Amino acid sequence: RPAAPFACGAWLCWYFKSVLVYIIAAFVVSLIGQPVMRLLRKVKIKGRSLPDGLLAILTIVLILGTLVFVVTQVIPVVTNIVRDAAILNSVTASENPLDRINDWIIDLFPGLGPNFDIITILMDKLREVTNLSNVTAVISSVTSIATSLVVGVFSIVFISFFFVRDETLFRKIVSALVPDRLEGKVGKALADIEGLLSRYFVGLLVEMTGVALLDFLGLWLIARLGFNNALGIAFIAGILNIIPYVGPLIGEVVGVVLAVILKYGTGIGLGVNIWVFALIVLAIMLTTQFVDNFVYQPLIYSTSIKASPLEIFIVILLAGHIGGVVGMLVAIPAYTVIRVIAIRFFPDVKLVKRLIPDRKALRNQKK
Repeated sequence: RPAAPFACGAWLCWYFKSVLVYIIAAFVVSLIGQPVMRLLRKVKIKGRSLPDGLLAILTIVLILGTLVFVVTQVIPVVTNIVRDAAILNSVTASENPLDRINDWIIDLFPGLGPNFDIITILMDKLREVTNLSNVTAVISSVTSIATSLVVGVFSIVFISFFFVRDETLFRKIVSALVPDRLEGKVGKALADIEGLLSRYFVGLLVEMTGVALLDFLGLWLIARLGFNNALGIAFIAGILNIIPYVGPLIGEVVGVVLAVILKYGTGIGLGVNIWVFALIVLAIMLTTQFVDNFVYQPLIYSTSIKASPLEIFIVILLAGHIGGVVGMLVAIPAYTVIRVIAIRFFPDVKLVKRLIPDRKALRNQKK
């Protein structure tokens, strides 16, 4: 008998999966918007706060405005840099010092063949990633299961408004779907999950912005790459940084390659030898990663999901083995949900006691 309601619920989730995607996406947006909403509530006009409905609208507008700014202003800069670097690389291929690195790789791995060109491959992949039409195609493929992209975005924004206006609405909806005897525990678990994930997503955005800002300042002021070039490379590094462990390494490689190609092809940048310039760019990006590893990440992980670095590392490795890059991206939020459920529903299980010794602090976590 207990399996029948579960099977029915699973079938409904599958049948209305597009609607479920909208609700989950709106929930994530609301988690990011909740801190903004709380800040706006502190603003007083003649001693009175603005209505929650108006504050929710302002919060959504701020989030959408930031997204629109990135799409319309920053991404075209990145696309132009990748395009220019690809052109410069093809024009100067016969005398590009990076060819020495390519020849060394071919000598080291003869199976790659004499036509292997790591720079061309990297440029092609970057053009694919930064191509707006490809990004739109990916989004469309996700949201066009039952409806168009426009309807999907509108639905997410519309649902987000209600979730932001009433931060307890999501947990009320979920609690209404569970048996009465579990409603109290489910409500408390959802409150914990919302608080932890809100901190995590906001912290992740802060980390990404911090990494991009430090890289931008270093590339602009020290490497002298110019405002647009420094902004584009820093944005790429910041975006790639959200991929645990491998993302920062890829960002450094991409950043150095792009900077060297631009320097060699146009002469822009610090007036030093090309190899010294490459080392300077690498040092800038490594310094940023040092700050990220020892300042940003400890603050984000210790104040959000309350998990040890070893625990997170193992979870990400397992998720990467199962789901690749996508698995690594969703590993920490998914693990946060699992940890909270384990604490709330199975506090006396030996595995939970061993893995989560500070259960009381997590359960008493305030939003």
